[in-house]
Amino acid sequence: MNAKASHIKIVDCTIRDGGLVNNWDFSVGFVQHLYKCLNEVGIEYMEVGYKNSPKLLKNTDAAGPWRFLNDEFLRTVIPEKKNTKLSALVDIGRVDENDILPRGQSLLDLIRVACYIHQVDEALELVQVFHDRGYETTLNIMALSGVNENELMNAFEAIASSVVDVVYIVDSYGSLMPSDINALVEKFQTHLPNKRLGAHMHNNLQLAFANTVAAADKGVELLDASVYGMGRAAGNCPTELLIARMKNSKYRLGPVLDMIEKYMFPLREKEEWGYIIPYMITGMLGEHPRSAMALRNSADKDKIVDFYNRLTAPKASGGNSED
Repeated sequence: MNAKASHIKIVDCTIRDGGLVNNWDFSVGFVQHLYKCLNEVGIEYMEVGYKNSPKLLKNTDAAGPWRFLNDEFLRTVIPEKKNTKLSALVDIGRVDENDILPRGQSLLDLIRVACYIHQVDEALELVQVFHDRGYETTLNIMALSGVNENELMNAFEAIASSVVDVVYIVDSYGSLMPSDINALVEKFQTHLPNKRLGAHMHNNLQLAFANTVAAADKGVELLDASVYGMGRAAGNCPTELLIARMKNSKYRLGPVLDMIEKYMFPLREKEEWGYIIPYMITGMLGEHPRSAMALRNSADKDKIVDFYNRLTAPKASGGNSED
């Protein structure tokens, strides 16, 4: 990572994206220790979950509390706010704006709005609402690997005139290469010169770290990562690896290693995430990993030849989903 690393801010997504692995079943102690460690590390943001509305989703009873953040509950978990700011993410169609308190009444500092390219206008309306309520905001455009040039140009026009603070390049399927990231960053910088940029990468092709570094070297400011790489399916750029790469930086590695030793090693014995062949296959094909996730939850989880043959046989491709 080059000398421009001083511009970087890290958003740790362990609880939010990692929750897609274990249905957000993190103990209060887990979250409290992570917040303590991230503060000691010097991480700027901790994404502590989703702020979606349970009434807009089905089968929500089994999910842990980080799936639908309750402001009062959050205050009991983090009674003393420290330097690391708190973030939450919402999905288009899954959040009632009336469930979001004004910033002065919430522990949250940043609300990120995730959308697909055809939802940008709707997402920017939400961004305006959250901006007016005092929050920092981001627009996270998912599945950019499948977006065509015309769609992107139309989106840029709307984004450029919006109030959003940061626009995210999201490799939802973990299918992009560093050269792709470089090209996307240049395109975003050209058409959104007054917007800060962020990067959220998945590790299907073992490139989440490399792609995050590529984005940082091009001047992208907000970098998403998660401790021990915990995130949906193949996971994300590991927080500890990003910090270790930034030598002589403002961040301290030791506290993250403490979190891994005390909490992540035991959790990894129970839950699965990271580079696994079915996720590699979906990433290689530029597809959502849902089919690979289903395979890994079945009795045939290691039958990767059959899985590959099924996915590469002529057929209609699937739709989209979370992140």
